[in-house]
This record gives sequence, C-alpha cells and structure tokens, in this order.
Amino acid sequence: MGRGKVVLERIPNKINRQVTFSKRRSGLLKKAYELSLLCDVEVAVIIFSSRGKLSEFASNHNVDKILERYRQYCYSSSSSRIVENEKEILYPDILKLRATYESLQRSQRHFLGEDLEQLSLKDLQEIEKQLDETLYQARQRKTEMMLQQLEELQQKVQDLKEENKRMNSQLEEEEEENLEAIQGSQVNNNLLEGHPLYCIYDLDMGCEAGMNEANIVMGRSDPTQGWI
Repeated sequence: MGRGKVVLERIPNKINRQVTFSKRRSGLLKKAYELSLLCDVEVAVIIFSSRGKLSEFASNHNVDKILERYRQYCYSSSSSRIVENEKEILYPDILKLRATYESLQRSQRHFLGEDLEQLSLKDLQEIEKQLDETLYQARQRKTEMMLQQLEELQQKVQDLKEENKRMNSQLEEEEEENLEAIQGSQVNNNLLEGHPLYCIYDLDMGCEAGMNEANIVMGRSDPTQGWI
C-alpha cells in the first residue's frame, strides 16, 4: 500500500515537527554530500533549527570559503548587470559624443591644412572665414595684453620716480644737517682762535699751548697756572 500524499504545511504537533526536521535534515545533508561527490561540485548547506541550533555541510569542509565565493559572484554579477544597464542607457549619448569627437578631429586637421582635397569650395571658404575670425581675435587679445603690460611698466616708472624724488629729498636734508654741523664746528674754532688766551706760544712751546687750550676748555682764567 503506497504512502499517502504529504501536505506541505507547518506541522502543528511540536514533537512530530521535531522528528520530521531531524529526518529531513539528515536526508538533505546526505543528498548534498552525494551531489558533491558524484558531480564534483562545491556544495554548502546551512540550517538553523527553530531553537537556533546550527547545522552545516560543506563539500570542501570550509563553509566560509564557499560563502565568500558566493558573495564575490553575486557582487560581480550585480556589477556586470549594472554596467550593462548603464551601457544601454548611455549608448545614444556615447554615439553622439563619438560623432562630435570625430567632427572636431576633422576640423582640427582642416585648420592645420590637412585633408583639404575632399572639401568643396564652400567648405574652404568657411574654413578661411573661421581662420580670419580667429586671427582677428588673437590679434585683439595680443593688443590688449601689450597695452596692459605698457600700463604696468608706466606705473613702475612712476613709482621709481617718486622713490627717487623721496631719496633725493632725504639726501638733501642730510646734506643740510651735515653742512650746519660743519659750519657750527667752524664757528667754534673761530671763537677759540680769536680768544686772547688761545695758543700764544710758537711751535717750540707746543706743550704749553696744549695746556693753555685745556685750561680754556675747563674754564680757567690764568694760563700761567697750567704752564707752572
């Protein structure tokens, strides 16, 4: 007599549920082992019971290695899918940019005087017009830069003139101060030379003249005191 059809639903009886879990867990782990052995594949099985007990199986006895490989595969697959989707979305823009790039390359070659044989007279006139406009703008920009540099040089010249003027004025003031000091020194010497008690001796009496000068500076009235 055949076994009746098993209804796939949660077993209400706790004991029967635990017995069924143990039997089917053992059968699942056995099938995983047979699959890995017969087909030479990597198999990993992870089971958590209702109580939180862990049961696991790995064909290479390393569940972490298989899980890491699984994560890498999922990441690479998702990344490749994202890249493919982005390619599909950006493909029209890529085509436009490529066409623009090729057009710019052709224009650059034409401006350099290359590949002109394939152009018509109208195209050549258009290129000549663009070159004239470019040359005009370049010359205008060159003139502006030269005028700006000229203004900067004129400003530097003006600054140097002001600095030179200031230094000349300062030099004149110093010369006037030195001249006044020299004139004051000459006046003092004239006063000393005109004094009646200044050196009255000849060259042979130089020591006495020096002593008289010292007496005059120190305020002595009698020159003979120093000589004695």
